Amino acid sequence: MSVMEQTDIQALLPHRYPFLLVDRVLELDPDRRIVGIKNVTINEPFFQGHFPGRPVMPGVLILEAMAQVGGLLAFKSMGVAKKPVVYLTGVDGAKFRKPVVPGDRLRFEIDVVKKRAPFWKMQGKAFVEAELVCEAEVTAMVTEEK
Repeated sequence: MSVMEQTDIQALLPHRYPFLLVDRVLELDPDRRIVGIKNVTINEPFFQGHFPGRPVMPGVLILEAMAQVGGLLAFKSMGVAKKPVVYLTGVDGAKFRKPVVPGDRLRFEIDVVKKRAPFWKMQGKAFVEAELVCEAEVTAMVTEEK
């Protein structure tokens, strides 16, 4: 069962196709942890040019999806009354362990490492099945929309 479906995600994230990279949120513990899903299909526009004939999801898009899941955690932690904007400010220690290909289902597990307004530092891990495919520490700045 999902905590957030696509319509809930679109109500919070400003991203739209082809840059909305989160399909569902399975778990959410505000200020602490979130688990999100990205289904990777052959219909993704980046597969046309990223290794045609042997498609691989670009690592930078895996990191972007990870950051979007982290952004949802920040949005939900701040509450509905505020209109936050999240900017990615840093990525540290990114490691790509295995290629992500069409048909994979990415599971992002994001934990808050440190939160000191307006900055959030989160540790993200991406899995396909039970196998770790990517990990990174992501830093974001959360501000209110003016």
